[in-house]
Amino acid sequence: MRRILVTGQGGQLATGLADSLPAQGFEAILVGQPDFEFDRPETVRAAFARHRPDAVVNCAAWTAVDAAEEDEAGAFRANALGPALLAGLCAGAGIPLIQIGTDYVYDGRKGTPYVETDMPNPLSTYGRTKLAGEWAALAGNPMTVILRTAWVFSPVGRNFVKTMLAVGAQRPELRVVADQHGNPTAAPDLADAIAAVLARVQATGWQPAYRGVFHATAPDGTDWHAFAVAIFDAARAMGGPGPSVQAITTADYPTKAVRPADGRLDTSRLAEVFGVTLPPWRQGLARVMRALRAPQ
Repeated sequence: MRRILVTGQGGQLATGLADSLPAQGFEAILVGQPDFEFDRPETVRAAFARHRPDAVVNCAAWTAVDAAEEDEAGAFRANALGPALLAGLCAGAGIPLIQIGTDYVYDGRKGTPYVETDMPNPLSTYGRTKLAGEWAALAGNPMTVILRTAWVFSPVGRNFVKTMLAVGAQRPELRVVADQHGNPTAAPDLADAIAAVLARVQATGWQPAYRGVFHATAPDGTDWHAFAVAIFDAARAMGGPGPSVQAITTADYPTKAVRPADGRLDTSRLAEVFGVTLPPWRQGLARVMRALRAPQ
């Protein structure tokens, strides 16, 4: 196994994989729009036939959570029908598929970190369509690994860290929700974990235990307000913005899509089966802040 097809070129995770996969000895083949679009299945089939991968990591998705409430059909095509198509192609070639999932498949009412056997109950269109994509990928290809992640941030693309830094540079005070809990996950760390999973599969060959759902986030959790405070603590140390951050409730900041109040994930199964553990979220934040500070 050498050639890894990575969808979602230009996105946070695909960009991370462009570095993480070669570090494990793989060749990263990145594809994205307009040459690879789930809304145009013929482009997906053509890319698969052209590149003849040894494994696929599907990072392509509809990730605009609130906009999905206005276009469930579009979100379903990207988040469910796209993975179904990829799974069928991977099954035909006899190769593994890694499908990226989300903590939004849970309702956030458990009160403790979710394990993979907990019953999903998505509250949003985004969560429902991503769960449908998990089912489609698992049904379509016996060699499928679902990696559910959460609160992804990186030096590229649109994410909470970059938004906070941009807004914090313009305002002396920010108001951030403090009653939603999750696992902030640095995309470079997640990319390293995916590359390590593929390295394990390469070393051992495909094992039945590899099929199924795994949680892949930073192992520790926090809330959005505390995350924002940590971002500005790190930014001030680097000469960046340091506004005051006030804690508010979800009710103070209504959105179209309902978010899980506590979507924290337990990551022990990933460690047990693949020997992979992501760093704590503060370590991931430091890594991303250093990258943002580096000359472009």
